[in-house]
Amino acid sequence: MHTHPAHMITRAVTIEDIDDLYLTWNSHINGSALYRRALRDEMELRDVDPDELRDLFERAREQGYTKDDIVDETNRYADLKALVDDAEE
Repeated sequence: MHTHPAHMITRAVTIEDIDDLYLTWNSHINGSALYRRALRDEMELRDVDPDELRDLFERAREQGYTKDDIVDETNRYADLKALVDDAEE
């Protein structure tokens, strides 16, 4: 199991003034970790295992797909799984 993603991407997120205030008061809180935790919660709601998603993504990359290719050719977990499985056949 990976504990650290192989590649981190910076994204801008919009927060409310009260969120900014709270994070300022509590500078020890890692905003990126909160964001990742919220995404993991969303994945769980949709029955997507982050470790399996990471594995499929890495396998697709090993098959020669770029991240942009994967984004263009898939819309969900099942699409990525099919893309990887089809390439392995």
